[in-house]
Amino acid sequence: MAQVSSDGQVSSEGIAAFETDFWKDANLRKSWDDIVPGEPRKTIPYTLTKEAIELYCKSVGEDHPIYFDEAYAKTTRYGGLIAPPSIHILLMFSCTPADDWMRSPGTVNAGQSWSYNIPARPGDVITLQARALDKFIKRERLFVVHDNVFFNQRGDVICSGRGWTIRPV
Repeated sequence: MAQVSSDGQVSSEGIAAFETDFWKDANLRKSWDDIVPGEPRKTIPYTLTKEAIELYCKSVGEDHPIYFDEAYAKTTRYGGLIAPPSIHILLMFSCTPADDWMRSPGTVNAGQSWSYNIPARPGDVITLQARALDKFIKRERLFVVHDNVFFNQRGDVICSGRGWTIRPV
C-alpha cells in the first residue's frame, strides 16, 4: 500500500520514493532558451518493478488481472505479467533527471500521439531516448514539439511518442 510521508514523498514497500512536489528543484529546470531542438536530452535508466506497476495501476484505477495476477497472466498470449501501455507516464518521470525541461511545473500538454510496440514487464530496465524537435512562439505562447522512445534492456522499442507542450514563461 502506498504511503505519503510528511515531506510529500510517496512510497510503498519495495518501491523507491517518488517525489510528488513538482515545484521542488524547479529552479534547476532548463528554461525555454536552454532547449535546443535536435539535442538529445539527458536520461536515466529505470528498472520497472512489479510493485511500481501495481502502484501505478492502483493510482489510475486499472484493475485488469494481467497486471497483478501472475497465474492469470501466464495463460495469456504474453505468458506473464505486463505493464499497461499508459505506463509511459510513470516512465517519463522515472527516466528524466530533476533538471529536465519536460518536468517543469506549469507545462501544458497541447497534444500527443503514442505508438505501443511491446509491453513493458516487471524487471525490464527501461531507457529513454528523447529530444526536442522544434520550438516556436505562437500567440505569445512558447511551444515545444518533442519525441520520446522507450526501450527495454534488449533494445526493443516499448513505445514511442511525439508531443506538443506549451512551456511556462
